[in-house]
Amino acid sequence: MPLLILDRDGVINQDSDNYIRCLDDWQPVPGSIEAIARFSRAGYTVAIATNQSGLSRGYFTLDDLETIHDELRRQVEEAGGSISGIFYCPHLPTEGCACRKPATGLLEAIEAELEVAVAGSFFIGDSLKDLQAAQAMHCRPVLVLTGKGTATRAQLQTDTANLTAPESIPVYADLAAAADAMLSA
Repeated sequence: MPLLILDRDGVINQDSDNYIRCLDDWQPVPGSIEAIARFSRAGYTVAIATNQSGLSRGYFTLDDLETIHDELRRQVEEAGGSISGIFYCPHLPTEGCACRKPATGLLEAIEAELEVAVAGSFFIGDSLKDLQAAQAMHCRPVLVLTGKGTATRAQLQTDTANLTAPESIPVYADLAAAADAMLSA
């Protein structure tokens, strides 16, 4: 089964500069839940890699995060799909950990836990950090314009940001549009 890696905030759900602190803050991007289910039904193993420094900042608890992830899984399952794993980095950007994107620790954890190579898999994100982590592990980066995606695309037009061939990274309006294009190819 091919592997699909997704960022969470800004790709699956609306992002917030104030962090997604509880289930009430978590609002799926229209069409994203159905897109995940479509990928899953098409044979993709779906994994999520997300930076969640709000844990270290004390903005929410592990129970709050798990409640959000349980609801995400529930909605995807209700739509006929499944998520094989949700991997998160709880650290602050200043901690210098190996898991906070653009570092590759989350992708290495996906590889180890799901026993599948991440190289060659699609990684759909909305931020430069997502694209950098994808390329560092030889994934195929895909940019969506939800969340930070529009700003990321503008940044790539003026600065390659240490990415290889940024002009070749596919760009889609949102996760649903990415699913439409990728699943019909």
